[in-house]
Amino acid sequence: MSDTKKYTALIIDDEPPARSVIRSYLEKHSSINIAGECSNGFEALKAIQDNNPDLLFLDVQMPKVSGLELLEVLDEVPVVVFSTAYDQYALKAFEMSAVDYLLKPYSQERFDKAMAKVMDQLESGKKTDAKEVIHNRAEASGHYLDRIVVKTGNKMHVIPASKVRFIEASEDYVMIHAEKQRHLKAQTMKFYENQLNPGNFVRIHRSYIVNVNFVERLEPYDKDTYIAIMTEGQRLKISRTGYRKLKETLNF
Repeated sequence: MSDTKKYTALIIDDEPPARSVIRSYLEKHSSINIAGECSNGFEALKAIQDNNPDLLFLDVQMPKVSGLELLEVLDEVPVVVFSTAYDQYALKAFEMSAVDYLLKPYSQERFDKAMAKVMDQLESGKKTDAKEVIHNRAEASGHYLDRIVVKTGNKMHVIPASKVRFIEASEDYVMIHAEKQRHLKAQTMKFYENQLNPGNFVRIHRSYIVNVNFVERLEPYDKDTYIAIMTEGQRLKISRTGYRKLKETLNF
């Protein structure tokens, strides 16, 4: 009887042939048991919650929710091997981070090299730093976010950036206010300040980033400060720096 520790894995890819390749290549790696396969991020979230896998084989480009967006909503991220067709921004992000990726199509030999890294991480108890990968990809892409993926219970929701009213600092999290709903997310204000279009989103205070399209008016608060009155009635403090940024963005 073998003393080799067994680890569980999920294969997450919207293309059945790609999932089949991973399953076939894994036959050489007896310490990995496949707990399931998923064709999209919504299925994957439920499977991750049900199985608590040690390892994810995760496609980056998937419809509806990308692989990186899925990682953003996980409470704990296991070891991850990313797979991707050519995506210069994803590749740069992975190269800057302590994770491995497989560029499709890839050979058994390349897969085995990735698995050597995986086994080192599994045996040492390391986890993938999802925030680092996500931050690096955002930095590399130079594109502004056009949507934010959030989790409510065991469900994911995709919120278009245009529907976000404001973002509020909440200790180590942020609160996304959108269409009379609030969503708590493990991310930083700095991340959203850098990644949302500055033509629409302004950091008005250390605690608030507002979508200027939902600012109804500004009111004096005391001698040198103002409050932003939002279209749904919220009253948000504006710092002096925030007021200057608002003036520049709104041209008043």
